[in-house]
Amino acid sequence: MSLPPLVEPAAELTVDEVRRYSRHLIIPDVGMDGQKRLKNAKVLCVGAGGLGSPALMYLAAAGVGTLGIVEFDEVDESNLQRQIIHSQADIGRSKAESAKDSVLGINPYVDVVLHEERLEAENVMEIFAQYDLIVDGTDNFATRYLVNDAAVLLNKPYVWGSIYRFDGQASVFWSEHGPCYRCLYPEPPPPGMVPSCAEGGVLGVLCASIGSIQVNEAIKLLAGIGDPLVGRLMIYDALEMQYRQVKVRKDPDCAVCGENPTVTELIDYEAFCGVVSEEAQEAAAGATITPRQLKEWIDGDEKIEIIDVREPNEYEIVSIPGAKLIPKNEFLMGTALQDLPQDKRIVLHCKTGVRSAEVLAVLKSAGFADAVHVGGGVIGWVHQIEPEKPVY
Repeated sequence: MSLPPLVEPAAELTVDEVRRYSRHLIIPDVGMDGQKRLKNAKVLCVGAGGLGSPALMYLAAAGVGTLGIVEFDEVDESNLQRQIIHSQADIGRSKAESAKDSVLGINPYVDVVLHEERLEAENVMEIFAQYDLIVDGTDNFATRYLVNDAAVLLNKPYVWGSIYRFDGQASVFWSEHGPCYRCLYPEPPPPGMVPSCAEGGVLGVLCASIGSIQVNEAIKLLAGIGDPLVGRLMIYDALEMQYRQVKVRKDPDCAVCGENPTVTELIDYEAFCGVVSEEAQEAAAGATITPRQLKEWIDGDEKIEIIDVREPNEYEIVSIPGAKLIPKNEFLMGTALQDLPQDKRIVLHCKTGVRSAEVLAVLKSAGFADAVHVGGGVIGWVHQIEPEKPVY
């Protein structure tokens, strides 16, 4: 569906701006009017990571007048494989500051506003209210539902994107004209069911593919051109080089944008998405050890069986000495239980402790009462015990 322009045009373009945006100005659908609308637009990017990097760079190049950046993290070396807005020299710097420098290097006419804080229920409404459009580059379900609900409550459109390994998705959610994110995904997946990019990986260039789609949709909304992805989900398979679309209809029973909404204010999104399931929390209570404790058990020749529940490719990057690899899914299917030793204490670990807590719940219910898991996982082990090893 075609929609009216989201913003009014600015009063004028300077001579320098006309030169800069000349390739836009000669496109009939954009022209002087559309470029003035971009100049007058205020767009907020949630995150300056994999999706936020190309989105911010292309929004800046396109001439969006005000770019807001919500980002609280620092640049890590593992980011550079895909977060192209940052460079080697930025390692350890604020991602927001690094992104701002890159944006201004691309286009000095852009006004960059930094929100160097974690997006939460306490600040999201105030931050979102300052912008015409939101570009969502988040990588966790709690923040995605927070962004959606705040956008619906404020009647703000937002462009959503998601990436994982070789697969990407994108859509435009605007409850006034179509469905919201909850219409597509009414409930978050069970904790640990869907790995994050940090756990499962992502092809770096996939970020550019989906991020550029997000910017394309943002420009269409701001300038009022084309047919935005409202009510449509774009799915991209990079391995097969295949795009397909799925229609998404507005759900009349949607909890936040339906006819009788039950979510009329922001909620506790961490609890809603369950970072760790209740079963895992209960299993981990009193059954969590530190990496240093594990090192003491290894050095003391304790009768333990260390089991790594990550995926094989993760195990190849870094592992705890003596750990046996049995991926989490084998425990969930029950195939791993029969091979576990009965005369040794089971010690589980994963990357940070989330997946191992989920597996611990399975073992506890199967009768392995003295099983434990390592809080902080292999990342904690590397930081505390073997700092010379790589982390990912």
